Amino acid sequence: FKMYPGRVISKLLCSGEKEVDLAVQSAKAAFKIWSQMSGMERSRVLLEAARIIREQREEIATLETINNGKSIFEARVDIDISWQCLEYYAGLAGSLAGEHIQLPGGSFGYTRREPLGVCVGIGAWNYPFQIACWKSAPALACGNAMVFKPSPFTPISVVRLAEIFAEAGVPKGLFNVVQGGAATGQFLCHHPDVAKISFTGSVPTGIKIMEMAAKGIKPVTLELGGKSPLIIFSDCALENAVNGALMANFLTQGEVCCNGTRVFVERKILDVFTKEVVKRTQKIKIGDPLLEDTRMGALINRPHLDRVQGFIKQAKEQGAEVLCGGDLYVPDDPKLKNGYYMRPCVLGNCTDDMTCVKEEIFGPVMSILPFDTEEEVVERANNTKFGLAGGVFTRDIQKAHRVVAALKAGMCFINNYNISPVELPFGGYKASGFGRENGRAAIEYYSQLKTVCVEMGDVESVF
Repeated sequence: FKMYPGRVISKLLCSGEKEVDLAVQSAKAAFKIWSQMSGMERSRVLLEAARIIREQREEIATLETINNGKSIFEARVDIDISWQCLEYYAGLAGSLAGEHIQLPGGSFGYTRREPLGVCVGIGAWNYPFQIACWKSAPALACGNAMVFKPSPFTPISVVRLAEIFAEAGVPKGLFNVVQGGAATGQFLCHHPDVAKISFTGSVPTGIKIMEMAAKGIKPVTLELGGKSPLIIFSDCALENAVNGALMANFLTQGEVCCNGTRVFVERKILDVFTKEVVKRTQKIKIGDPLLEDTRMGALINRPHLDRVQGFIKQAKEQGAEVLCGGDLYVPDDPKLKNGYYMRPCVLGNCTDDMTCVKEEIFGPVMSILPFDTEEEVVERANNTKFGLAGGVFTRDIQKAHRVVAALKAGMCFINNYNISPVELPFGGYKASGFGRENGRAAIEYYSQLKTVCVEMGDVESVF
């Protein structure tokens, strides 16, 4: 593979109504076979898919880097999380069960955990392969089929996942990929044979998907945006807190929904923390994401780069101070001169009412805000329509638990940030969405309970 930023790497046709229907019908036929298999049979297929991904880790990671622009170092982590996700749900597949309930007179009831049918997954462009695995692994473990639509900006790596599932032995058509933008998504959401929709992306699109799903009374899982608080107390381990702030802001060029972009720092350590963060940010190696020492690649496309630059310009106009970065970056390699690169940015002198503090930028921009008391910072942290994540750095473990208990966010971190083990549920509060990915919780969103009541005596009639 060779990387040429700013150039076309492939052209794909958008799936229209006809192609979407073919994909759904194909998935529906495969579902009849897959849903009748035992959990252990499904488990073996998922384990085989995990093995193939693990074996082809380097090839898939390279494909993902070209697909998205993130560093190969990060792409490898994404691929590892992906096969771990498949392994985790393979482990759960054989244990999915209902329960038996004893009733009076020898009668009894029982519940069956049954699959939903054809599920739709709609992915985002920041973690294309990983999101597809996060959605497909629990869906398939529960006995469902899936039609997946990746972002039109990152269409490639999910096709490889479909090939891997086929190689692993899923019934033909069980995991289908359709390509396209909003129109393709609409065809999927309105399709009468689709049982459920799981979407990762922006709040405005999430609202539209929920409206479309409502017309067919289809359950939805929405993993939307965030403007998450990261709270740094003066009693933290400073180096660890700085590392956490960098992890919370600059992974995947800052294009991460759960990033802790509002960094609240206790005033006692504001200067020393800020100085250290700026020093470390300026050392981040930007450039060709396929090089081993690169830690920040290119943003997804030109319109998005321009949007992020617009936020920085507006922040300066509103009184924020650019402490470092924020400008465009042109690598020395002439092949990369058309890439969508920028230097990671740290903003100081920020206030809660600034646009850069209130709205999701989705780029490598950190806003630092001072605070004085625990009560004050919790109130300010929660003063947002979002509620995806939140983090706390402190040596006082009681305070840490007290603060995360008060945060209105679905994913909280204590003395770390942006760690997403597949064993733990992931999802948000408020405008950041609902439903959960990962962990046992995801089983609830890809299955339904059937109750069966069995009478062992005669029916007592009131008539």
